[in-house]
Formats: sequence, C-alpha cells, structure tokens
Amino acid sequence: PEALGSMIDLGTAALPAPEPWLTRGVQGALEELPRYAHTHGRYPAGLLALRQTVADRYTARGIPTMPEQIMITTGAMGAIDAICQLFAGQGERIAVESPSYANILQLMRQAGARLVPVAMAEGLAGWDLPRWRQVMRDAAPRIAYVVADFHNPTGALADDDQRRQLVDAARSAGTVLVVDETMAELPLDDGLEMPRPVCAFDPAGSTVLTVGSASKAFWAGLSIGWVRAAPEVIRSLVSARAYADLGTPVLEQLAVNWLMRSGEWEDAVAFRRGQARGNRDAMVAAVREQLPDWEFEVPRGGLTLWARTGGLSGSRLAEVGERVGVRVPSGPRFGVDGAFEGYVRLPFTVGGPVAAEAATRLATAARLVRGGAGTGTDTPKTFVA
Repeated sequence: PEALGSMIDLGTAALPAPEPWLTRGVQGALEELPRYAHTHGRYPAGLLALRQTVADRYTARGIPTMPEQIMITTGAMGAIDAICQLFAGQGERIAVESPSYANILQLMRQAGARLVPVAMAEGLAGWDLPRWRQVMRDAAPRIAYVVADFHNPTGALADDDQRRQLVDAARSAGTVLVVDETMAELPLDDGLEMPRPVCAFDPAGSTVLTVGSASKAFWAGLSIGWVRAAPEVIRSLVSARAYADLGTPVLEQLAVNWLMRSGEWEDAVAFRRGQARGNRDAMVAAVREQLPDWEFEVPRGGLTLWARTGGLSGSRLAEVGERVGVRVPSGPRFGVDGAFEGYVRLPFTVGGPVAAEAATRLATAARLVRGGAGTGTDTPKTFVA
C-alpha cells in the first residue's frame, strides 16, 4: 500500500529478502563464525566449505564437480568482472546477446571490450544458432556471454540442442563461453522440465565458464556469486582477482553455506518462485488491461518481461514515467548502439494493487508521450539490476 502513493521502482529485477530464512541463515552463520574469526579472513578463492557445497550442487545436477573448480565471488558481477580481467583485455571482442543484461554490458564497456551483438530470435525462441556460429567464426570473440536460463530481459529459455550448439560453436572458435545461471532456479510454470545446464556439454570447464549467484533466487543483499570452470582456470581467476578484490565477506558466505547445507535454501527458493509467479501474473494482467497495444510473450520463468511499447520511444516513456511516479528502464539500456528504442523491461517485483497501479501510471506516461511529452534527449540514468 505504501507504494501506491510513492515512486514505483521497476528498475530492479530483485525481490525483498525472504523471511524467516534470511534470519535463520545469518544465525547459523554466526554460530560458525568463531572458527574463522581468529584467521586473517581473506579467502581469495572463497571458503572451502562453500566451494564444496556449490560443487556438490553441480554434482547433484549431473555434472561431477570438485571444489577446485569453484571460486566464490562478490555476486555475479564480481564473477564476470574477474573473467573479463583475465580473458578480455583492452580492445578484445566479446559476443553478447542482443538484447542482454544492461549492467553486464556496461561492465564490459568499462573494461575496454568491443561488444559484438548477436540478435536474439523473436519472442521466446531465443538463440539464432546460425548467426552465433557465423559471429564466432568471423569475429573470433575472446568471450561470448549468454544467459541461457530465463534470459534477462526477454525471459527466453534455451533448450538442450541450443545449449549443445552454443558450446560446439564456442569450442570450434576458441571462444570462452560465459554462461550466466543467476535465473536458473526460478522456473515459474508447474511441470516445466528444465534442460541440462550448459556446462553439462563441457563438464571439464575448459570452454564453458558458469556463473551463479544467490541474488535472484534468494536475496541480492547477500551478494554471493560463484564461477565453475576447470581448476587451472579457477587458479588463474583467483590470481587475477587479487588486484581488484581480495575476497568475499566471510559472514555472507557462511550464511549461504548454512542455507544450502541445511536444506532451508530449497524452501526459501520455492517461496520465492511463488512470489515471482504471482507478481508475473498480476503484471501481465495489468499491462494487458491498461496497455492493450503493447506486445510481449509471457516467460515461463525468471523475473523479467520484455515489452514492445506500441511504437512509442522507450527512452521517452522512462523520462515521462519518472514524472508520473513509475521508474522503468528503457530498451536501449539492454542493447548496443541505441538498439531497442521501442521496448521497456518490466520485472516481477511488485504484485496485486501495486502492479495494477504501475500499469496505470505507465498508461498515463504512454498517453503523455503520444501527446508530445518527453522530447528531451536525456534518459534517466537509473540503476538497473
């Protein structure tokens, strides 16, 4: 109810902390903290206990994994930053989905990489494999970055064949395939059978570097991520990391480890999926009612809806939306060189009457844009997550 009279922020695709699980995890961590408190507290590869837990979870998914194949990072952004520092020097090419996750695109730009966009197929069809093979062959990118599990922002889910072909194309080109799994634990439709992890097609981890995170499935405030790769790659990542990030906070690592080891993680994530499912359905219904000319396909998981705005400028909608009380990121934030002007991204972070009010305010912004409002050149520089 408070949100109905204040700014409704649709810029961040992350939910509030799940309780009581967060409190239980922190309490469990505090009980284990004394054994670490007498040490220096710096673990560049991460706590061995959490590395083992994450490795065990991959093994349970059918990909045998040792703790030596895991590095714990400060969120998924920390993981991808370390990968870029190691593999993508100034001027290196990185192939990216178009559209792709805004924050990662900006991180790569700041690292000095040259982004090579590869267009996603329409709707939820996902990855245009002939185009990916062509780009990897002709552009020879050092890295290719993909979000195969409920892609951010489109929500597309790659099937087994698409995953296999992406790995084969990367291996043939000598490209490092960085796979972002941060949404992988968020299937929302009952009965949805998830495909195998992309790393199942490269279990040694020499071509596929898998990035995971607690941020989307549990809570962004923990800021715990990880990389799965070959042991020699992990050793190189740890060495490269030392110049930017000496390690991830111990207490947060202990909390995630306690949650995963105790089984509480699965209960919390199931609760999360229920929240996101309800929010998705409320947002879809509200947008269909208030903005019937907007086009989108409803994703079967994840936290984002990618909407075509009926011919309106997404940048102008973002600008005018700020004035009428709804903050929404425009399509160009997720593209390269100004692409996707006719889109906005809507996250599944509000539901019920707040989702309805958000759609009402977006409809107001759309009417104002049609009437000529929002002709400025500056799009609000809101944080996107």
